[in-house]
Amino acid sequence: MARFWLMKSEPDVYGWDDLVEEGEGTWDGVRNHRAKNNLAAMEVGDQAFFYHSNIGLEIVGICEVSVAGITDPTDPTGKWAAVKVKPVRKLANPVTLKQVKADPALAEMELVKLMRLSVSEVRESEWQHILKMAGE
Repeated sequence: MARFWLMKSEPDVYGWDDLVEEGEGTWDGVRNHRAKNNLAAMEVGDQAFFYHSNIGLEIVGICEVSVAGITDPTDPTGKWAAVKVKPVRKLANPVTLKQVKADPALAEMELVKLMRLSVSEVRESEWQHILKMAGE
């Protein structure tokens, strides 16, 4: 059964348009143990919201895990995880952090509870709710 995730990236470092242009990108550079465990738990076909952090603070698109279970190529120690992702589609309307925080149905979402976590799990009910908020 596919799982859902949210992956944060600063758009001025690596944004949605960069992923679209590349066609497939490596999600690396994560140095938080819980985020690492989330990356390690991902399987090919899992989908993730692409979230612009710091600038924008909004969910802008959906990507899909294309290669799972790889070692972070930026890590010389070999202990950090990474995955490859491909863009699926841009959301019809971005969903802002402000909208997520204001919605009682999303109060338990890791994006709200664990704000600093760069890779978080999204429950299926949260995923569907955010898609509705995006006009999908």
